[in-house]
Amino acid sequence: MEGKMRLLTKEEAGAMVKKLEESYPNTKYYLDFKTPLDLLVAAILSAQTHDELVNKITPGLFGKFKSAKDYASASEAELLKYIKPVSFAGNKAKNIINAAKTIDGKYGGKVPRTMDELISLPGIGRKTANTILINAYGIVEGIPVDTWVIKLSPRLGLSMEKNPDKIEKDLMEKIDRKYWHDIAYVLKRHGKALCKAIPECSKCPVKDMCPKNGVKKAI
Repeated sequence: MEGKMRLLTKEEAGAMVKKLEESYPNTKYYLDFKTPLDLLVAAILSAQTHDELVNKITPGLFGKFKSAKDYASASEAELLKYIKPVSFAGNKAKNIINAAKTIDGKYGGKVPRTMDELISLPGIGRKTANTILINAYGIVEGIPVDTWVIKLSPRLGLSMEKNPDKIEKDLMEKIDRKYWHDIAYVLKRHGKALCKAIPECSKCPVKDMCPKNGVKKAI
């Protein structure tokens, strides 16, 4: 059904995003961190894992490992003591250690500040790179496309693509750049609150703009 719904025009998408932003004010990134390195590690751990679990285990992890060199010199077994509850913990431990080795050896221990450098690190794709650039450095080059963005984009008529990079391209074309910073997190809040597997359309702030309901009003 969703695949048959039409895409919103840029004007319609702009109106919808503006309304969503107004409906979920003060939306922030959902993982706890203090440094760019903390954020990189937390973002790697968050893949296919609940945010609450990541935020529960990272205080102990961040207390033990404070620098890229700390992670780079750790064994997988040492990291697993802290991150074992997350999904694919073994692979994530390897990626964290290997990314830290590159950061320590190539970037002087500092998490890089460009998309190309970030996605060259193990375990870092565009979503995580965008997340780091936006939330650690205030650099907005794109839109993080997480699970909720992938779920809601076709439902809301923002993109019918399945590939995250293509979804991001569609969103960047339709959404004003001033919203790129937090639209992913706004969509997540909307998805968790109302646009669930069985959406609560009667309560939805954009129900009259949604292609599911025929886009009765665009402004």
